[in-house]
Amino acid sequence: MMDYVIIIITGMAGATLTFYVSDQLKQGRVRASALLSLLVSLFFHFFPELLSDFLTKSIPIVFIGSSFIGMVSSSAKASYLRLAVAGCLFSIIYLNRDQFFDGYGGALGALAFISLLTSMNLSEALSKNGNLSAGITLIKKMFTKSES
Repeated sequence: MMDYVIIIITGMAGATLTFYVSDQLKQGRVRASALLSLLVSLFFHFFPELLSDFLTKSIPIVFIGSSFIGMVSSSAKASYLRLAVAGCLFSIIYLNRDQFFDGYGGALGALAFISLLTSMNLSEALSKNGNLSAGITLIKKMFTKSES
């Protein structure tokens, strides 16, 4: 159970730290993601016995995947709370992925996209009406054709 909490915190940290380094430290999205992912991966490469095998293998993968979330543009109304929620969703999906994404190229990026889109739509829906029915209306608008 504690391993899962650490993975979820890793996902939240990966998304928010990447956005911070990119946006506040002006390092660019790709550089921020690559630099932080490299640091985390090298740390667990040189200290593999520090944590359990599961965490040593999973933390770098989750961090890299959640750093893709942090690569979102600041013009997309990204907030640290939204990014943390997206990182949490990413981690939960990653932990429960089973064999669904085996054989798919870009699985981490796809999970990051799904998590970010979900968290942004959910927060947008909650901020408009304060309930989830607004989210359903928003999703319906996204998938219905406009009559123009």
